[in-house]
Amino acid sequence: MRDGHAAPGGDPAVDDTGPVAAGTARTAATDRRGRVVAALMLAMALSALDSTIVSTAVPQIVGDLGGFSYFSWLFSGYLLAVTVTLPVHGRLSDTFGRKPVLVAGAAVFLLGSLLCALAWNMAALVAFRIVQGLGGGALQATVQTLAADLYPLEQRPRIQARLSTVWAVSSVAGPGLGGALATYADWRWIFLINLPIGALALWLIVRHLHETRPAVPSRPRVDWLGACTVFACGGALLTALVQGGVAWDWLSAPSLALFGTGLALVAVLVVVERRAAEPVIPGWVWRRRTIAAVNLALGALGLLMIAPAVFLPTYAQTVLGLAPVAAGFVLSVWTLTWPVSAALSQHVYRRIGFRDTALLGIGVAALTLAAFPLLPYPGHAWQPMLLMTVLGAALGLFQLPLVVGVQSSVRWEERGTATASVLFCRQTGQTVGAALFGAVANGVLAARLGGSGGLDAVTGSLGDGAVPEATRRAVADAVEAVYLGAAGAAALAFLVLLVLAPRTFPVLRD
Repeated sequence: MRDGHAAPGGDPAVDDTGPVAAGTARTAATDRRGRVVAALMLAMALSALDSTIVSTAVPQIVGDLGGFSYFSWLFSGYLLAVTVTLPVHGRLSDTFGRKPVLVAGAAVFLLGSLLCALAWNMAALVAFRIVQGLGGGALQATVQTLAADLYPLEQRPRIQARLSTVWAVSSVAGPGLGGALATYADWRWIFLINLPIGALALWLIVRHLHETRPAVPSRPRVDWLGACTVFACGGALLTALVQGGVAWDWLSAPSLALFGTGLALVAVLVVVERRAAEPVIPGWVWRRRTIAAVNLALGALGLLMIAPAVFLPTYAQTVLGLAPVAAGFVLSVWTLTWPVSAALSQHVYRRIGFRDTALLGIGVAALTLAAFPLLPYPGHAWQPMLLMTVLGAALGLFQLPLVVGVQSSVRWEERGTATASVLFCRQTGQTVGAALFGAVANGVLAARLGGSGGLDAVTGSLGDGAVPEATRRAVADAVEAVYLGAAGAAALAFLVLLVLAPRTFPVLRD
């Protein structure tokens, strides 16, 4: 069967499997599914908001709790916990069902939110943010999987586009909402606001989601040793990437120790997973060409997303002279075209297939990123906005067909693991991208400014008045170098799909 042409199937994940002739039962089932989707969107919004909402409230938090020297762990601790738990939650959802994992994850997330609001010092707040991240990993892993369970292939782009919209809007709105709460209320409301929203989502899931899981031949076994090894391995490597060049030099003893420990644990993980009866990261995730190619391609997506998300606002303020709000708007336009393009991508991949649609999207993205250094200096705000508009449309055409294609190529009992592997690779790509492109930008700035400071120093000087012309030029050169690196990542994703991915994805009936 050619990819994108599978006939609509039944719904194994919710209780709408009654006879077609029973119109009343079908209407009730549709209503239940709508409430479950609303809960998934709320859960997605919470997970996305908490990735960014703390950023603008740091001055108030530090002023209240102290501990400025390690406030960066408010972000990295949460993201590390989310990333390293994704494979585990995906595997658990295949073993025990989506609902138990989602309910448990939401409960842990809400508990972490409450504890964060009650934190008495910075160390406690960082620890509770990690608790939040443990639950946030379950939210991300199961929400995307349930979206595929709830809808047949033809309808999945619509629900995935809704989730993409929620994620994009929440991520962009997070800093503004966090700043408003910290300024006009109290920074603790940043976490307390999660409680009523999360409680509503949790109630909708418990009340309206009724799974019908395939029968398992024996009592499921959980690979707890593998899960602990994944935590340790991912934690060591991601901590080295997050803190390297920030808390310590790349070639310092802490950095080398973390990288060495992480690589040693990778070898241990391979041995543990080969011996496990039901491994957390099963070998088929990388043996199947479709999933392996998509994992690598979306890892490159995470890498290239860092260029606009992190560096474009600084470019807009320093080079274009925009205010922070206007600079944020220059970036936010891609959140408008990304979900629209994703929703419309089904009309493309039904004609040319999942792989070729993704190739079209990432090809356009590579050209768009490579065009950034060609912008005139200093230029006008509409010029990078135009590029971001095109980039968002291209990435929507790239990402969603790959996610839908992977989810449609596996059975129900493999879908959670496959989806989590895709999300894990994208998150890991973002972490690598932040470290790599941060080093590139700081290197260019040091060369242009005679080693007088890096990107953080330039960003910190924005509020001091007019930016010197030499600094504007240096920032423009640094961001152009980052965009060229992102274009290289896009080209790498193109080659991976072209060489490794099958032209026709295998599509299984629901």
